[in-house]
This record gives sequence, C-alpha cells and structure tokens, in this order.
Amino acid sequence: MSERGARILVIDDDPAILRSLERNLRGHDFQVDAAQSSAAALSSYRSNHPDVVILDLGLPDADGFTVVRALRQESQTPVIVLSARGADQDKVKALDLGADDYLTKPFSVEELLARVRVVLRHAARPATGAAPIFRTGELAVDLESRIVTVGGREVRLTRTEFELLRVFIRNPNRVLTARMLLEAVWGPEAGSEAHYLHVYVARLRRKLEPDARHGRYLQTESGVGYRLLARDAGSTAVL
Repeated sequence: MSERGARILVIDDDPAILRSLERNLRGHDFQVDAAQSSAAALSSYRSNHPDVVILDLGLPDADGFTVVRALRQESQTPVIVLSARGADQDKVKALDLGADDYLTKPFSVEELLARVRVVLRHAARPATGAAPIFRTGELAVDLESRIVTVGGREVRLTRTEFELLRVFIRNPNRVLTARMLLEAVWGPEAGSEAHYLHVYVARLRRKLEPDARHGRYLQTESGVGYRLLARDAGSTAVL
C-alpha cells in the first residue's frame, strides 16, 4: 500500500485528541476514520478495512487490550498503541497481544507519523517474483510468502515478529546490537526502546526454538545484542 492515501482508524475516547489526530493525519494525506469506543472501533474496522489502527488503551466500554486481541483474531493490520499508560507491563502486554508499536502520551505528531510510515512500509513490501527460501537446521523461512516452518510444521508470526526475523536472516551469524535491531524494525525513533526487543526476541524463541531457554537459532550476546546462529544456512536469496 502507498503511504499517501492510506486509511487509518483512530480510536480514542478523548474528543480533543481525536480531533487533533484527525486534523494532523488528514493534513498529511491520510484517510481517517474515528471511533471513541471499542464497539464503534470494531464496527468501523470491519466496514472500512483500514491500513493502520491507532489505539488508545483507555476506552469507556472495554479495555484497549480487548481491541488488540480481537483485531489479531481477524487480521495482521498494523496496530500502534497510543496511551497515557507508560508502565512497562502495559507495553509488554500490548506487544504480546500483537500490537506493532507503542507510543506514550504526551507524544509528538512527527514521531507518530514516523511510526505510521514504518508500519506501512513493513506491510507494503513488494513481491519480487522470486521464491527466496532461507534454511538452517529445521527452520525454513519463505521470505516471499512469509511462511515459516520448524521441522515441517508451520509457525504463525505476527508482522513485526516476521520483520525482526527478516533482519536476523539478512545478517546470519553476525552480532546485531539492540539499537541496530530496533532501528531496522521500528525506525530511528525507537533506538532506546529496549523492552520492545526483549519481548519480541522472547516471542520468536517460544515459536521457533525446540527449547526457548537454550537458543538453537537466536543467541544472546550479553551486553551487546543478539545473533542468528546459522552455520549450516542455505538460501536461494535473502532480501
């Protein structure tokens, strides 16, 4: 999808914030739908099929976590949580449920726009016509169709989990710092959001590793970052 003209669903129970977001997003050529409750949000989502959802957690009829959970049962549409709740446990819970990003209020419009552009770019990676397959051990990743299998069993990854795995695949056996990974997946504004990385690496390990406590594929380099161990890797292409 193109960044310009993309459709964004904004969900917030504060009318002033909702108006501000609508005005700023439309001023940058986005189409905008607005909702002030979880029920209205899900109804709008199913009717209008937005490209991105921007979600406040504090809604009058249900917790925003409920909305994230419902959306993830239906699709992989990018979700950016925008909330006054700054506690790490809220961020981790939102990311664990499948949110793609998390911004804490107060926020700058410029940063929000940057985060929107990042998730749109991830969602719009064009097909190449090739069939790039990366393999190491029992792990196989079809980078074109985004199909991941372990020992022949398909593993479902969220969009952000797959983007993180793609960065590792581009750099097999290379130590990648936390900042490098954060900037590659979430953009330069996320360079200090280390908790994002801990959550997503842990999620990848649970889904890909035979034993998440002893990484066969994703290795922690203490005090530095992570590396994808791929000594026997093979690939038709790595995008």
